[in-house]
Amino acid sequence: MGAVAGRPEQVVRRLRDGMAHGVLSFPLTSFRADGSLDVDGFRAYVAGQLAAGPGALFPACGTGEFFSLDEEEYRQVVTAAVEEAGGRVPVVAGVGYGWAQAVRFARVAEEAGADALLVLPHYLVAAPQDGLVAQVEAIAGRTELPLVVYQRGQVAYTAGSLARIARIPGVIGLKDGHSDLDRLQRLTLAAPDGFLFFNGAATAEIQARAYATVGVPAYSSAVHAFAPEIADAFFAALQDRDQGTVDKLLRDFYVPFVELRDRASGYAVSLVKAAARLRGLPVGPVRAPLTDPCAADLADLGALLDAGLGLVGASR
Repeated sequence: MGAVAGRPEQVVRRLRDGMAHGVLSFPLTSFRADGSLDVDGFRAYVAGQLAAGPGALFPACGTGEFFSLDEEEYRQVVTAAVEEAGGRVPVVAGVGYGWAQAVRFARVAEEAGADALLVLPHYLVAAPQDGLVAQVEAIAGRTELPLVVYQRGQVAYTAGSLARIARIPGVIGLKDGHSDLDRLQRLTLAAPDGFLFFNGAATAEIQARAYATVGVPAYSSAVHAFAPEIADAFFAALQDRDQGTVDKLLRDFYVPFVELRDRASGYAVSLVKAAARLRGLPVGPVRAPLTDPCAADLADLGALLDAGLGLVGASR
């Protein structure tokens, strides 16, 4: 099909505008205690995320446990996000697995009214560069929505491959989760003018200054998912070049949070969700194969959350 004429440019413009004034929100997906989808809880949670003024909304991605959603649940999540956003910010929905499954989710996202798609790393196998490019071509050729590709895990593009991907109609950007700044600099130099880049490192604030030095100032914020006050204060300090505040937030909140996150596999999502629950947000538990944090880690998380909020004059 190919992208609708003018649509990629319009989405790029809206994303670029949003990235300039706020972090990118990757909302958690709300589940009930029995593991079923809680759409009403998700709507209430997303409304709170939007009230904090993010640059864009990325539902049903990694932080939103895309891997645990069936197609009908995915439809409800993306539809709710689009309706809550009401056109105020772009909505970029996650798709993934192999290209055929990604296309199925892409069609659901189109019907739900999403503005664009984030192509998550494909499932399981390592692949050569030609295959990585072909995967993107297969998805882009079967959806009307613009694509942002995500390199992480087994997906890592060379500069030559990125140049090829950037020429595919409808591909508008790349999110990087490898934090290899040498490689990333080569990618930014290989991309055409106007191509979007996003810092998608886990707890991206830790590396936000380093990413900006290679031309990638925009970033997703897991902290925004549970403490937008902290995330927004950090973003504002970066924008204002207030290095003292940046250093203080890094030293007294973000670095300890990363150290806590690294205690167990899956904490990049489950710890974030636990922090949201500590604030009374209606997100519920994680789904298998993730597990909720142990009691000792929850206690440490609560103390760190209170300390972080205190740094920016907020409280639970």
